[in-house]
Amino acid sequence: MFETKVMAAIKEFQQAEINDHVTYTEISKRLDNEADAKKIAALAKDELEHSKFWEEHTGVVAKPQQWKIWFYVLLYKILGYTFVIKKLEENEEKTIENYKSLEGVVPGVDRLIRDEEEHEMSLISVLDEQHLQYTGSIVLGLNDALVELSGTLAGLTLAFQNTRMIALSGLVTGIAAALSMAASEYLSTKAEKTKKDPVKASIYTGIAYIVTVILLILPYLIISNYFVALAVMMTTVFAIIAFFSFYMSVLKDEKFSQHFLSMAAISVGVALISFLFGYLIKNFIEL
Repeated sequence: MFETKVMAAIKEFQQAEINDHVTYTEISKRLDNEADAKKIAALAKDELEHSKFWEEHTGVVAKPQQWKIWFYVLLYKILGYTFVIKKLEENEEKTIENYKSLEGVVPGVDRLIRDEEEHEMSLISVLDEQHLQYTGSIVLGLNDALVELSGTLAGLTLAFQNTRMIALSGLVTGIAAALSMAASEYLSTKAEKTKKDPVKASIYTGIAYIVTVILLILPYLIISNYFVALAVMMTTVFAIIAFFSFYMSVLKDEKFSQHFLSMAAISVGVALISFLFGYLIKNFIEL
């Protein structure tokens, strides 16, 4: 028998392993990409074996926590299966450290540690989710929309001081810029002669740009006070940057702050400069 604290930890490990097994299984069953489905099914099989390993010590069959399964399946539908799996395996890095603390206490735990350490190298790193091939195109559309439109709206806020006029001008500018960026991405991708489809690359860029435009203009359509609308718009900018930085940091195994700070600094800097120009232009016109 193990100490109470050790047994409590073992039960937590068993629960986590069975949760991951069911999550991986549910995702693999939903994939059209057969190669990736097989890789994820292999992960699911490993997690089931790990759960059974802990079951030998607890004497209890763990039941999956359905709410966690549903949560990760929902994330998969929104953010893709590569994100979900890398996030789960990221959590397991902490689990590996906990497993290591049981070496010499629980016989055979070294095999589980070896399996967990090999997961990312042997399976996760070779996942081939289609939309991730176009991450560069999405980043292009997102970055340009955040920098250009936040700056434009900040300048228009002080120049027009009318939320309807600001929203209309921003929408026209945003749509024109989205079409221009999509066309540029098509020509650029076609000239590079990469594996990416130029049409798909342009669509990803255009959609990322237009979605960002809608989110940034929305405050001016529902808030009458233009300074409040500006504050909400800039808050939205930070929220988008934070979300995308988190997403990319998981996918690329990089620091969240590395993405967030650089994108936030550029967007705020451009917005402040544009706000100043809006102030100068307004005063100049009123002379």
